[in-house]
Amino acid sequence: MAAAPVILSLLDTDLYKFTMWQPMLHRHPQTQATYRFVCRNTPQYPLAELLDEVNAQLDHLCRLRFEREDLAFLASLRFIKGDFVDFLRIFRLQRDFIHATAQDGELLIAAKGPQVHVMAFEIFVLAIVNELYFRRLAPAAALAEGRRRLHAKVALLQAFAREPSLENPFEFFDFGVRRRHSRDWQREVVRTLLDAVPQFFKGTSNVLLARDLGTVPIGTMGHEYLQTFQALGFRLRDFQRAALEEWVQEYRGDLGIALTDTVGMDAFLADFDLYFAKLFDGLRHDSGDPVAWGEKALAHYAALRVDAHSKRLVFSDGLVLPEAIRLYRHFGARTQLGFGIGTHLTNDMGLEPLQIVMKLVEANGQPVAKLSDSPGKTLASDETFLAYLRQVFKAS
Repeated sequence: MAAAPVILSLLDTDLYKFTMWQPMLHRHPQTQATYRFVCRNTPQYPLAELLDEVNAQLDHLCRLRFEREDLAFLASLRFIKGDFVDFLRIFRLQRDFIHATAQDGELLIAAKGPQVHVMAFEIFVLAIVNELYFRRLAPAAALAEGRRRLHAKVALLQAFAREPSLENPFEFFDFGVRRRHSRDWQREVVRTLLDAVPQFFKGTSNVLLARDLGTVPIGTMGHEYLQTFQALGFRLRDFQRAALEEWVQEYRGDLGIALTDTVGMDAFLADFDLYFAKLFDGLRHDSGDPVAWGEKALAHYAALRVDAHSKRLVFSDGLVLPEAIRLYRHFGARTQLGFGIGTHLTNDMGLEPLQIVMKLVEANGQPVAKLSDSPGKTLASDETFLAYLRQVFKAS
């Protein structure tokens, strides 16, 4: 391969890929799925120019296996079950299940096949495209600017540390694998934050870095987990309840942060009754106004007579550190908080980041969709199904 490999380990991905993968293997291993790559903004040069390099990287990726030390680390996590580790022991990403082509300057990537064999591609594909793209854009200058900005973040946090703390601590995590400038830069960022502000920085979604740097891997569920249940034979109105129930049965109290915006916060809260409010540790915000979302969550807990001090709100929608601090000042006296920060940590280099995703668009031959509280994040490949989903959940 002409270019250096981007992915060197199958642990170099988000924890929630594993935590979603396990229940799908246990309960719905026969599900067929399609994931598609989308770029939401205009890059500095057409991503189609990367096609040959992307295909070479995918060839390399599909030759990787989980190593013995990878499996040992996963097995050390109490919520990862032995049979799942045994599955990963013989697992290999299949090249026949993923295809990259180009059309009209656009890079087209689709993974299609058994969900338990294709769901892992997402984060690897995004990391590959990002790193190949930014390798062409003045990497030395970008690295110097990235370090300057990282040092400014550390200074901001050190100044913030002198403020009186509220009832609950300020804690943030790295959620930046999918949008990172490069593999090596993410490692440098995580190591720097662990050394400089350990009182605030509490972990990373990157399983490999968590293992190598001795910190906590962070993550629970993403949209694809809930969206899959739109096509598993449940009544559409009940898909969120079914997804949450199966999560509870799989993890029995672990990994208790629920994602709220697959069909919008209001529709989620209609399903998140006292049963789920007691079983889940908290909620994760990923679209819409964060203050309005947090107030709705706290009002919902109050209406159910659940003590919000025993729960956690996790914010993860395009966060920057000053916004995380603002949200902490607003909510920190009323509930536990966490802040998952992605691009602002791992790709704040003075260059415009790519807004790329690789999302589940179909399961078992049926379309699935996300009705985001931020209009630009609504995702669907079938407008008829999207309209039906809006109708069922009375979403605007």
